[in-house]
Amino acid sequence: MRLKNLNIKKINLNDVDKNYSGQDILMKLGELYQFESGIYGYGNLWTKLERIVEDIIIDELDKAGCIQVEFPKLQPRKIWDQSNRWDTYTKDGDIMFTMKNNLGEYGLAPTAEECATIFGANRLPSYKNLPATYYQIGEKFRKEIRTRGYLFRPRTFVMMDAYSFDKTEEDMKNTYKLMHQVYLNIFNRLGIKIIPTVSDSGVIGGKVAEEFQAVTSLGEDKTLYDELNDIGINREVLDFENRDEYLRQLGVDDVNRLVEYSTVELGNNFQLGTKYSESMGLFYIDEKGEKCPYYMGCYGIGLGRIIACLIENNVIRDNDKLKGFALPYNIAPYKVQIIYNEDNKEIAENLYKYLNDNGIKAIIDDRENLNIGNRINDVYVLGTPKMIILGKKFDGTTYEIEDTKTNEITTTDLNNILNVLK
Repeated sequence: MRLKNLNIKKINLNDVDKNYSGQDILMKLGELYQFESGIYGYGNLWTKLERIVEDIIIDELDKAGCIQVEFPKLQPRKIWDQSNRWDTYTKDGDIMFTMKNNLGEYGLAPTAEECATIFGANRLPSYKNLPATYYQIGEKFRKEIRTRGYLFRPRTFVMMDAYSFDKTEEDMKNTYKLMHQVYLNIFNRLGIKIIPTVSDSGVIGGKVAEEFQAVTSLGEDKTLYDELNDIGINREVLDFENRDEYLRQLGVDDVNRLVEYSTVELGNNFQLGTKYSESMGLFYIDEKGEKCPYYMGCYGIGLGRIIACLIENNVIRDNDKLKGFALPYNIAPYKVQIIYNEDNKEIAENLYKYLNDNGIKAIIDDRENLNIGNRINDVYVLGTPKMIILGKKFDGTTYEIEDTKTNEITTTDLNNILNVLK
C-alpha cells in the first residue's frame, strides 16, 4: 500500500484517549469514523485486519465440518412470534431495532436463532441428515443504551454466529465440546489469552452456557481463574448466597487459588436443547418415523471486539508516554513499512515491489515534504510490526529490519530479506 493513497490525518498523541488509546488513534487518523454513538465506518487497516480474523475463524470452523451460510439481517416479526421472543427483544429488553410499514413489521437481526432453526429444519428433515452445524459472518444490530469502549460495545458490529443441530442431548453436548475446542484454536491462532468461563444463558435460552473471556486491562468483567482445573467464573459468583454449592459443582474447592483478571467477552456458546425446535414446531423424522425435536446449540464470536482487543493489548508506551501500537506480525495486514529519503527513493521503490511480488505485504511511505522522524512516528500509529529505514546511514546493500514493539534490529541483504520477513 502506498501511504499517500491512505490520506491519514496528522494527530497529536497527547490528545489520545488514555483508556482506549489504540482505537482512538485510528479514530483521529480517520481509519475509524463514528457516525453516531456506537455506529462506525471502517477504514483500510480495520477492514484488512477483519478479513484476516475472519479467514482464521472460517478455516477452523470448516476444519470442524461446519457449513458457511448467510441469513437475512432484516427479519419478519412472524418468525420471532413463533419462538415467543418478539416481546422479549422489543419490549422487555428493548434490544431490537424495529420498523413497521405497509408490508408488515420487521426487526434488524440482533441474533439469528429463529432464522437458523427454520433454515435447518428445511435442510434437515430426517435423522439421516444429522448432525449439522451452520455458521455465518455478518453485521448484527442491538440497541445498546450505554455504548462503551468504541468497538467493545457498539450498536452495530460484525459477528460470527453458528447453530448446531443434533438428534439427542448427548450428541448436542459432544458438538458443544467440539466447538469449545474450535474456539480455543481460533483464539490461540490470534494470540489472545482466553479464559473459558461458566455463564448465564440469558435471553438466548438453554441450560448450559460459557463465555470466552479475553484477558485485557480494559475489560469490564472480572473473571476468577482456577488454573488447576482450567475453569473461569465471574467475580460476582462470590456474592451468591449459594456460592459454596455453586463452586463445588464447578470443582473449585479452594477460592484462595483463584486469580482475578480484568476481561472482556469475545465469544459465547450455548446448549439450547429443544427450546427453539419445540417452540417453533420444527422437527425431524427419526428411525421409527416419528417426529422429534432438534437438539440445538448456538455459538457466537464478535469480530469487532477481537480486533479492538488485539489493538488495545498491543499499545506501546515509552516511560508511560504513548507511542502507538504494533499488531502481532502473524495477523498484521501489512508486515513492514518502508521509509526512505529522496537519495534512496529508487531503491525503496524496488524493495517495495520485490516484497509485494513475493507475498510480503508492505507499506511504502511515499508522501512528500515529511522528515524521517515524522515518518517513523507514523509507523507506530498504523500498527505496522516491522520497519525498514533507508536514510543517510543506508549503505545500499545492508537492510536493517526493526521490530516496532521490541526495537530489535535484524540485519540482512536483499538475497535473504524474504527469509527474515517470512
